[in-house]
Amino acid sequence: MKNNQRSFNWPALLGSIALICLGVLAWELRWVLLVLFGAIVMAVALDVPVQFIIKRLKLKRPLAIAVVVVLIAFISWELGTLLLPELLEQIKTLNQLVPILVQRLFLLTGDIQGLNDIQKSFSSLGSIASLQRLQPLGSQLLGLAGGAANSSIQLILMTLLAILLCLDPSSHTRLIISSSPRFYRQHTKRLLAECREALGGWLAGMTISASLVFVVTWAGLVWLKVPLALLSGLICGILTFVPTIGPTVATLVPAAVALLISPLLSLQVIIMRLVIQNAEAFLVTPILLKRTVNLLPTVALMAQLSLGALLGLPGVLLALPSVVVLQVLLEEIFVKEIMDRWTLRSLVHERTNRE
Repeated sequence: MKNNQRSFNWPALLGSIALICLGVLAWELRWVLLVLFGAIVMAVALDVPVQFIIKRLKLKRPLAIAVVVVLIAFISWELGTLLLPELLEQIKTLNQLVPILVQRLFLLTGDIQGLNDIQKSFSSLGSIASLQRLQPLGSQLLGLAGGAANSSIQLILMTLLAILLCLDPSSHTRLIISSSPRFYRQHTKRLLAECREALGGWLAGMTISASLVFVVTWAGLVWLKVPLALLSGLICGILTFVPTIGPTVATLVPAAVALLISPLLSLQVIIMRLVIQNAEAFLVTPILLKRTVNLLPTVALMAQLSLGALLGLPGVLLALPSVVVLQVLLEEIFVKEIMDRWTLRSLVHERTNRE
C-alpha cells in the first residue's frame, strides 16, 4: 500500500489540474485574450513603419510613433475625402439593386421548384405589415446596434493597447522572457524575435497584396464598365486577407452586378477575377512572403472555420495571424525541441541495444 502511494505521480496530477484550470480561465476570458492578441497584431503592424523611420531618420521611438500615426490619419482622411462619398453612393445603389438582381436570377434559373418557393417567401415578406411581426425585426436591429457598439469599444481598446505596446516593446518582451525558466530564456528571446519577424512580414506582404488587388480590380471593372467598381474593388481587396474562401466570395459582388447588364459581362468579370486571383496567389504573394512562413491553404481554412465557430467574425479576422505565430512556435518547439530530440534518443537507444 505504501509503495503504491509512493509511486503515485502527484506532480503530474497537480500539473494536469493546473492546466485544466488555466484552460477554463482562458475560455472565460477569451474576449479579453482576443482583444490582447488583436492589439499585439496591430502593434506589430505599427512597429514595421516605426522601425523604418527610426533607422532612416534616427528619431526616438515616441516621436517615430507620432509621425506614423499622423501619416496614417492624414492618408485615411485624404482617401476618405476622395473615395468615401462615391463609396456611400455605391452602397446605396447596391441596396436598390438587390431586389432587381434577385428577380434577374429567378428569370435566368427558370422553373426550378425550390427557387420558386424562395421567390414566394421573398414576395410574402413585402406584405408583412403587422406590428406583431415587425417586433422581432426591431429586436434584431437593436441587437445589431449593440453588437456594433461592442465591436467599436473593442476596436478602440485594441488601438490604445497597440500604441502602448509599441511605445515600449522591450519592457513587455522582458516580462515574457522573465516568466520562462532561466535555462530557456535565451531561446524564448529568439522565439519572440522570430514570431515578430514572421508576423510583421506577413502583415506587410498581405497589406501590399490586398492594395494591389484593390487597385487592379477597380481598374479592371472600370475598364469593363461594370457599375459599383469602387465598392467591388474594395471588397475584393479586403477579402484578400481571408485566403481560399475570401477571393471567391468577393467575386460574387462584381459578377452579380455585371449580371444585371448581361451574362456575357458577368462571365468577363469572373474571368478577370480568376486571372487576378491566381496572379496574386501564385506570383505576388509568394514573392512578398518569401521570407516569412508559408501558410498551407488547408491549415488557413481550418483555422478560420475553427476560430470563426468559437469567436465569430473577430476569430475569422485574427485566425491567420494566430496561425503565423503558432506555426513558428510549433516548428521551433514541437518539431525541433521534442520530435527531433525524440528521434535522436530513439537512435541512440537502438544503437545501445545493438552494442
